[in-house]
Amino acid sequence: MEVPMKLSMPLVYAGNPRETADQVAGLEKAGLDLIWVAEPYGFDAPTLMGYLAAKTETVQIGAGILNVYSRTPGALLQTAAGLDNVSGGRAVIGLGASGPQVIEGFHGMPYDRPLTRTREVIDVLRMGLRHEKLDYQGRTFSVPLPEGQGLGLGKPLKLLNRPERPQVPLWVAALGDKNVAMTAEVADGWLPFLYYPEKAQQVWGEPLARGAAKRSADLAPLEICAGGMVAIGEGPETKALLDFMRPMYALYVGGMGARDKNFYNQLACEYGFEKEAKEIQDLYLSGKKKEAEALVPLEWLEAGNLVGPESYVKERIAAFRESGVTNLSVTPASDDPAGTIAAIKEWVS
Repeated sequence: MEVPMKLSMPLVYAGNPRETADQVAGLEKAGLDLIWVAEPYGFDAPTLMGYLAAKTETVQIGAGILNVYSRTPGALLQTAAGLDNVSGGRAVIGLGASGPQVIEGFHGMPYDRPLTRTREVIDVLRMGLRHEKLDYQGRTFSVPLPEGQGLGLGKPLKLLNRPERPQVPLWVAALGDKNVAMTAEVADGWLPFLYYPEKAQQVWGEPLARGAAKRSADLAPLEICAGGMVAIGEGPETKALLDFMRPMYALYVGGMGARDKNFYNQLACEYGFEKEAKEIQDLYLSGKKKEAEALVPLEWLEAGNLVGPESYVKERIAAFRESGVTNLSVTPASDDPAGTIAAIKEWVS
C-alpha cells in the first residue's frame, strides 16, 4: 500500500501578501497540508506566518526559507518557538544559506562556511527547543561568547517560555553534494529546487545515501518536498502554460549568482543540459532575457511540473513519488486553486 503524500504549496503573491494569505483558509479546507512562505529580500516570512496562523486551523505553516546568516541562532530559536506557539504546533522551519548576492548585498554579512553554519544552527535550535540552556561552542559561533570577547558577562540562558513542542521540523534547502549529504544526515526534511524526478537519483543519490548512513536513529526518515506548477486540461492551450515557468528557470540558471558561482546553472549541467545552461547564462547576463527563456529545455519544464491531461498529471505525481518525494509542492495555475488542490489531494492520498 502506497504511503499518502502530503500536499503543500508556496504562497505566491504580487505586491500585497495579506490579500493572498486570506485565501489560504479556502485551500486548507480543500486539503492543503502545508503552506510555504518565502523570504528572499522582500517582507520577512515570520510576520506573515504569524498572520497565517491566526487565519487557519490545521495547515502547517512553513518558512521556505529563513537564511542562517541574518539572524543569530538565538533569534532563530525565538522565531521557531514563537511561531510554533501561535500556530498551536503547526510550524515548520525551512533553513538555508541563500546565496552571496543576498547575504552580502542585502544583509551585509560575509558568506562564509555555509554548510557548517547551517549544521550548527540546527544543533542550537534543537538544544533550545528541548528547553536546555544555550551552551554551544562551534566553528562559526559560540553561545555564550567565550572568555576574552565582549564584556565577558555572558552566561548560558534558556528560553523564558516553554516551547510548544520539544521538536519543530527543521528542513534545509540544499543543492550541492556536501550540503545535500549534510541535510540527509541532520535535517528533518530536504527542499530541493528545479527538481527533475527521473534525474534526481543520478544527481543526488550518492550524497543522500552518504548522509543517511550517518543519520541518527532518533530522527525519522528524511522527508523530501518538491513539485511545480499544476494545470489540468486537454489540448495545446494547457501545455502552453508551461511557458509561464520559463522566466523563473532562466532567471535561476542564467542570472542567479556570478558566472562562475551559480548553483542552479551547475544543476542544469548535472541534469545533462550543459549546452543550454551556458547559452542561457550568456544571453541572460547580456540582457537578452527573452532569448534566454526560449532556450529553457521543454523536457525539463515538462518533467518538473504537472501540466497536461489528468492521466499525465497522475503520471507526474507517480514520478515524484518514485523519486522519493514525500511532500508534493504545487502551484495551481487555474481560476479555481482550491478545486485544483482538492483534485490533487485525492490523487496523492
